[in-house]
Amino acid sequence: MKYEQPTAYIVGTAEYCDDYPTPVLTAGKSFTIGYTNETEGVYSKLPCIIFDDFTTASRLIDFPFKVKSSAMKILQIHDTLEIEYVAFFISTIRLIGNTHKRYWISEYSKVEIPIPPQAEQKRIINAIHQIFDNLDAIEESL
Repeated sequence: MKYEQPTAYIVGTAEYCDDYPTPVLTAGKSFTIGYTNETEGVYSKLPCIIFDDFTTASRLIDFPFKVKSSAMKILQIHDTLEIEYVAFFISTIRLIGNTHKRYWISEYSKVEIPIPPQAEQKRIINAIHQIFDNLDAIEESL
């Protein structure tokens, strides 16, 4: 898995407007913090995974974006892997301690992800989606 520092994609101004076309992202809980009309430095090598270096939150992204800060990594995977499988796997890893540090290089990049054949990756993705669909239906019925 390759990562990229997001420096080239950092938004130049915090003057956001919901009418602007490009979302400004953070990998943390707030995720989309606004929209910009900046056209330079929009990340478009999609899909990708954004990973917050300090909170270890991660998200699969399939739309062009800019970022708020450099406290994240933009992850790309090999074409023979299902990026959604990798994203689900990363979201299950819990290595965060009580030290304020950047976790991608020191911890997460060293975790070996078990990679089954691509057909099995797709089956796992579909099974996870089915579970989430079932949970959504249960929640809606409550």
